[in-house]
Amino acid sequence: MRTERIGTRQPTKIPLSDQLIHLSANHWSRTLAEFESKLTYRDAGVDINAGDNFVEAIKPIARSTDREGCVSGLGGFGALFEIPKSYRRPVLVAATDGVGTKLKLAFRHGRHNTVGIDLVAMSANDVVVQGAEPLFFLDYFATGRLQPEVAHQVVAGIGEGCRAAGAALIGGETAEMPGMYIKGEYDLAGFCVGAVEHGRILDGRAVSAGDALVGLASSGPHANGFSLIRKIIDDGNIDLSQRLGADSLLDLLLAPTRIYVKPLLALLRRIDVHALAHITGGGVPGNLCRVLPPGCRAVVDTGNWSWPPIFNWLQQTARIETDEMYRTFNCGLGMIAVIGESDTDAAMELLRDQGETPILIGHVEAAGSEPEVVVRHPGAQP
Repeated sequence: MRTERIGTRQPTKIPLSDQLIHLSANHWSRTLAEFESKLTYRDAGVDINAGDNFVEAIKPIARSTDREGCVSGLGGFGALFEIPKSYRRPVLVAATDGVGTKLKLAFRHGRHNTVGIDLVAMSANDVVVQGAEPLFFLDYFATGRLQPEVAHQVVAGIGEGCRAAGAALIGGETAEMPGMYIKGEYDLAGFCVGAVEHGRILDGRAVSAGDALVGLASSGPHANGFSLIRKIIDDGNIDLSQRLGADSLLDLLLAPTRIYVKPLLALLRRIDVHALAHITGGGVPGNLCRVLPPGCRAVVDTGNWSWPPIFNWLQQTARIETDEMYRTFNCGLGMIAVIGESDTDAAMELLRDQGETPILIGHVEAAGSEPEVVVRHPGAQP
């Protein structure tokens, strides 16, 4: 039996697409309302107050590096610096670099107090090899979440490096970028600007046959070759607390890059230096070649110095060919000066007085049209 409901209307059918639009609009209106009332930048992982407090905390570090030419302190949109009036025709020299994967060892072992020195050294040493005096430095510190105590250690190291290089820390950037970095990690970049009198620029053109090559001892691997070093450690499951002589492997690997600025500036004031080469990635052959003019060959006699123990350990542990060692690591030489033969003794004495360990490692001779570096090992035929 069919029962009809007289006087009632059937409900209007609303198309499914319109229903979905209606539901979607209600959902987003509620969600947006919740965002407007609750969500903050800090909820997204960026703590503005912590960043501001950090800048205040590192201002004393920056002030400790002040030198002639400083005009402004930290906190402005741009840093101001006046070229010292002692320069008559200054040419600015700029360099930028980072610390590379050496940072991975610092993260793993919680050692953050020396990587800032590495950061300054890599750029300041590049500036001085042009004959320039480093004037000021800026840093870029980027991380997923700012850990003020860690960042403070890093910047304290930057300050120490700047004081060693005679450069003012006049600015920088602290970037907190959630999602960009693994928890507890960060990246660093540094920027150094120096000045040299136009007539005293070192560009290698003065190098000639008969010049002496004087190497300056490094403090260890500095900040190069760490992709290979980390592979050796990981593949061999190496315990870095084990001793190599008086120091642990970790201490030897994380020893900060030596800053050669002040001894070399003293050398440049007294001696007619023909060229300087900062020994970084590419080792002795890859970097010394960069300062040789056409028609010159640098002959490096590796029997004239002994490798620091950490390089022997790396080679023996991973069975690395000797030529590959020289192409990858500094092998005990962080800087090479090219000096006229008659000035060699005076230069080495001056460098010793400055606290360096100079080593006569070879000479320059005439060659074909292209500059080249020959690395000779003991017992090898010339």
